[in-house]
Amino acid sequence: MKSKLAIVLFLSVSFSIVAQQKLSVEEIYSGAFRPETMDELFAMKNTNQYTVLNFDRATRSSQIDLYDFATLKKVNTIIDTKSFPELVDGIDSFVFSKDEKQVLLANNSNQIFRYSFNANFFLYNLDTKKLTKILEQVQQPTFSPDGLKIGYAKENNLFIYDIASQKTTQVTFDGKKNSIINGITDWVYEEELAFVRAYDWSADSKKLAFIRFDETEVPEFSMNIFKKELYPTVETFKYPKAGEKNAKVSLLLYDIASNSSKAIDLNNYNDFYIARIKWTNDANVLSAQILNRHQDNLDLLFIDGTTAISKVVLNEKDKAYIDVTDNLTFLKDNSFIWTSEKDGFNHIYLYDKTGKLKNQITKGNWEVTAFYGFDEKNKTIYYQSVENGSTIRDVYKIGLDGKNKLKLSQQVGTNSATFSPNFQFFINSFSSSSQPTINTLNSTNDGKQIQSIIDNKTLAEKVKKYNLPTKEFFELTTEKGNKLNAWMIKPTDFDANKKYPVFMYQYSGPGSQQVDNKWNTANDYWFMMLAQQGYIIACVDGRGTGFKGAAFKKCTQNQLGKLEVEDQIDAARVIGNYSYVDKTRIGIFGWSYGGFMSSNCLFKGADVFKMAIAVAPVTNWRFYDSIYTERYLQTPQENASGYDDNSPINYVSKLKGNFLLIHGTADDNVHVQNSMQMIEALVQANKQFDWAIYPDKNHGIYGGKTRIQLYNKMTTFIKEKL
Repeated sequence: MKSKLAIVLFLSVSFSIVAQQKLSVEEIYSGAFRPETMDELFAMKNTNQYTVLNFDRATRSSQIDLYDFATLKKVNTIIDTKSFPELVDGIDSFVFSKDEKQVLLANNSNQIFRYSFNANFFLYNLDTKKLTKILEQVQQPTFSPDGLKIGYAKENNLFIYDIASQKTTQVTFDGKKNSIINGITDWVYEEELAFVRAYDWSADSKKLAFIRFDETEVPEFSMNIFKKELYPTVETFKYPKAGEKNAKVSLLLYDIASNSSKAIDLNNYNDFYIARIKWTNDANVLSAQILNRHQDNLDLLFIDGTTAISKVVLNEKDKAYIDVTDNLTFLKDNSFIWTSEKDGFNHIYLYDKTGKLKNQITKGNWEVTAFYGFDEKNKTIYYQSVENGSTIRDVYKIGLDGKNKLKLSQQVGTNSATFSPNFQFFINSFSSSSQPTINTLNSTNDGKQIQSIIDNKTLAEKVKKYNLPTKEFFELTTEKGNKLNAWMIKPTDFDANKKYPVFMYQYSGPGSQQVDNKWNTANDYWFMMLAQQGYIIACVDGRGTGFKGAAFKKCTQNQLGKLEVEDQIDAARVIGNYSYVDKTRIGIFGWSYGGFMSSNCLFKGADVFKMAIAVAPVTNWRFYDSIYTERYLQTPQENASGYDDNSPINYVSKLKGNFLLIHGTADDNVHVQNSMQMIEALVQANKQFDWAIYPDKNHGIYGGKTRIQLYNKMTTFIKEKL
């Protein structure tokens, strides 16, 4: 017969085994820890309601459901694909007309680049319940403000579809692949200026403004597409690398009535970008943001829709660069809200319709991180900021006069908001490193929670079984005196008397952030899995990263990879001196810019780092695109040393540790050329290293079992080499 003590010990050991369930790459990258979310959450404009795109797994059908902001109760199902055989493939996305009586539904979407896609589009009338397939494999359809027409792009030309007559008018005729694009951005605009639709309707629906891209002189880049064919195909597209020719852009106005276009005179500008276009509330005034090639001078133009004459209403200059945003918001009288870093931190400003500054609305040594909207009735602005610490996000409201500021978010972590049309309520999305995402309905009067929407309790209970280690946030000070945000994950059975290997993770790109207090990404679970296997994981945001002011962010200007690499090496030295760290076993990992960094750290910090993994890295800044690279380095012709002194391909001879290099062959962003030339440089330097090439995979390297195989490969490399 067992003693009571033996039974207690048995039970405690059994409980311990259950409580410390081990994470696996297979679980993590098959979505086992994916939180519940509100997909395609969209606040209506005319009623105090919102829509969510729901998916019914039992029937394999999609629904656009309408909910009341005040009660959260479902008011109606706008459309259910079960009732429409034409939508058997589901709904990928949707957009409403201005009066919200019609909706365009996309399905059979085919991705082009990061944001762009072709899709089939159906028009659904909410009153008649009639569904009509109107467009096949087109891009960026939008309703005219009066709801009578739909603009769209196809094969590099612009078209207008008349809903009543079902007739199509072709607006442009010169569109041609790798030559002329009308109304849709080219590759580099899409990737680096983050917009695809380069046309906009005037408020009275009488005019269409659009950007025309002449790519004729832009150099081409080609990629082999292997698939399973006997002969690979070749995908060729225009890609302006640093210092090479960009597309020549022009801005045109198309008049619906006369079926004619006229060009805006931009001859005062040379080698420039049209970073944004947007019609103002005045139906005859178009705004355009013109950015010089160095991206340190931006003009906001107001253009007369009749004469096509333009005038500069606002000019921004910066010693380094200007960040382009979508925050430009026009008030009823055409005064406008604008965000700027001109006082050293990103803040909100109000200008009158002539461009005269009326008021700086937010002030302080902190950043506005999102502009949510303006309540015209109560003269109140809603925004997100880091004023309580650069690693957290809070939601605020403030008067247009800069007074009566109130923090609306209640919990410490990352808060974001979706506001009701009348700004009476907002749906708050909150998470922290210890709390999965929760969605709540809150009052904008005082920020208090009214009702829970999604609590992710199931996920919270699930992760408890794994007894996951915690993410500890702290400020690391290097020997040079630089104070840097950091986090560390230690094994749950951490023993300060032991010596642990350290695996560092970073991205480090300009304005980025990895040290922020929010719920786990898939990578965080992987790091915790490594911690379960006896590794300490650390992450440090060095100089050049974001949300600590312009000076901290822009200090890396003209020398990308110098100060950032110094900071990672210095941080590793600090961590290596912790009593519980084995300083001979420190590794580093990064993807994209982070891969550029981890390569540099291993080569330049050979005495500090034992191993590195670089995924899809830039290995030579001369290989990367014009807009991104020149924003921070100017051109290679102007700043050769800024390119060459910090490109890892030039330091392969310094390699001492273990190096794993990974890339996808169909990476349209950071071309596999970067890794191929790095491989050749390493070979000619007679250096041993490991590498993996993923056929037909883009910058994200995913699809099927790809992520599982990739992360198992990296895990094995860490175990063997660190």
